Amino acid sequence: MQRIASLYDRVVTLLASRTAESVALLMVRVALAGMFWRAGRSKLVEGSWFEISDATRYLFEYEYAAVPLPPDIAAPLATAGEHLFPALLLIGLATRLSATALFGMTLVIQFFVYPEAWWTTHILWVALAMILIVRGGGALSLDAVIGGRRPKRG
Repeated sequence: MQRIASLYDRVVTLLASRTAESVALLMVRVALAGMFWRAGRSKLVEGSWFEISDATRYLFEYEYAAVPLPPDIAAPLATAGEHLFPALLLIGLATRLSATALFGMTLVIQFFVYPEAWWTTHILWVALAMILIVRGGGALSLDAVIGGRRPKRG
């Protein structure tokens, strides 16, 4: 029994290490970024760099009409946000800011577009964003590199 307890303690110590946390936070960043990146890409004309599709304009005008912004503003803002913030998350730059922006977008989608999707989808997006807001990007991020070069406050 002592051997099992000792092995368990070593595993817990390893899993609680900064390295394990950094890998986990990297995976959280990739997962959240992937969801929003794919949504952003679906809003563009296929093969274009950043041309918003007619289907996207239609969705923002009719299906997403409850969003409290005019469709001509909401469609480009959402599309830009679904490209910019995931890209920042992938490299771990402005992680907390990017996660907060995606958290806000999720709440807009939840309350104004798909209120029935909380338990099926949005709770996962919120949980991932909250982890990054609270913990940051981890040691495997540009935030950590930049933060390591700043003078310590004392």
